[in-house]
Amino acid sequence: MSTKNILIAEDNKLILDTIVFKLQKEGYEVVRAVNGKECMEKLQDGSYDLLITDLFMPYISGHEIISAVRVEMKSDLPILVLSAAGAEETVLKAFELGADDYMIKPFSLGELTIRVRKLLASRK
Repeated sequence: MSTKNILIAEDNKLILDTIVFKLQKEGYEVVRAVNGKECMEKLQDGSYDLLITDLFMPYISGHEIISAVRVEMKSDLPILVLSAAGAEETVLKAFELGADDYMIKPFSLGELTIRVRKLLASRK
């Protein structure tokens, strides 16, 4: 099995470091983006198997990233949203734009790992 590359866009350093540590421990290659602009740059420059994104970040929002991946890049890259925003309209908008899964912060690292594994398996 080849190593899977995951791009994580998260502006909260503690959350980002925690997710990166857990996913690297599970054997994944992880690339960090600390805001939406950096995430878009990394999406242009690299090849990833999964995108994990927050919704509310500086410069470019997670909703804009999801839209860009689906509409501009015409990519089927699996997208997992992690957000403190649990309002139904926010969740529905993310899914309407093309998100594959959504987790509300705070979240369980165990559950995150299972969802990552499922999303990666569905892409084979």
